[in-house]
Amino acid sequence: MVTLRDFKTRDVGRLVDILNQPSVTQYLSTKIPNPYTREDAMWWVQEGSNQGFTRAVEYEGELVGCIGVNPGNFEYERSGEVGYWLCSSHWRKGIMREALRQIIALTFSNTNIERIFACVFSSNFASQKLLLDAGFSEEAILQRAIFKNGRFYGSHIFAILR
Repeated sequence: MVTLRDFKTRDVGRLVDILNQPSVTQYLSTKIPNPYTREDAMWWVQEGSNQGFTRAVEYEGELVGCIGVNPGNFEYERSGEVGYWLCSSHWRKGIMREALRQIIALTFSNTNIERIFACVFSSNFASQKLLLDAGFSEEAILQRAIFKNGRFYGSHIFAILR
């Protein structure tokens, strides 16, 4: 069973374990520190996860991931960017598909956001498939828009409307 909940202090150790897995972080923003420390995890639990509409993803009572929708600013205030990650040991079990379904429903029923979008690295085929399976449409591909670890990637833009 997939549950979305707030982050808790007890999640710190698990956050450190998961966010030091290169397979998990390869397509995440470089704003996530590497290596990821206990201090980083404490900041996330106490402050960072309180921004936007962010939830811990729990599966069978264990923290396995994170998902959130961050509202835009100014003229983009009715759009929100969804982001997520999942522990690699739990890939391909339908967990993130269910978490995505739940966060979409929560966002559309509890906020005035009309559009949820995601920006995906061109080589992250699993995430692209996940978004399409969840009802998102691919809107654009921005060539060479992402630069990480000395390499350029295209940015695939997906969106779903209320």
